[in-house]
Amino acid sequence: MRNPIRLKNFGPRFLPYLIVGLAVVALREPPPEGFALGVPAIAAGAALRGWGAGHLVKNDALTTTGPYAHLRHPLYLGTLLVATGFALLFGGLWTLAALAAVWPWFALHYFPRKDRVECARLSALHGEAFARYRAAVPALWPRLRPWRDASDPSRSGSGSERSRWQLARYSDNNELGTAIAIVAALLLFWLRANRGGI
Repeated sequence: MRNPIRLKNFGPRFLPYLIVGLAVVALREPPPEGFALGVPAIAAGAALRGWGAGHLVKNDALTTTGPYAHLRHPLYLGTLLVATGFALLFGGLWTLAALAAVWPWFALHYFPRKDRVECARLSALHGEAFARYRAAVPALWPRLRPWRDASDPSRSGSGSERSRWQLARYSDNNELGTAIAIVAALLLFWLRANRGGI
């Protein structure tokens, strides 16, 4: 299994997020209702990310199984749910301020850029198969019925090894590191709420 602690996550690119996160933990004692609202959203986002990471095969294949049969970007939707859950955890005006910062940034900057880059890469790698997939499967709003590529049944056969969730993929996609970070952040907020400080 891959080491879940990646040093690049502590580099300059992520430093502002770590500083803001620690500042919020120090300044804000989450109210009990914050946990009641936030933890389900965080859990749903983490579960969606884990489900997707266990199916995702980068570059070698066009992943259209698991959550990818319902939406093209389950990891990004999962991340948005986790961020929304932490915003709800803060409570009061802190929640509104966090949502006012996160949602526009995600919708106007982060996601459009990521979607554009990934669509170009997948189109170059998988051509017409990706064009069919992109036309049929929404980016972030899940379709109810899973998509199957009728033009190429081998891509999404539900009984194949390729279509099953795999721990090796989950590990290769470093989702364990993400899960550890989410649990550590929740633990910090829980300690802050129950001990009045860390």
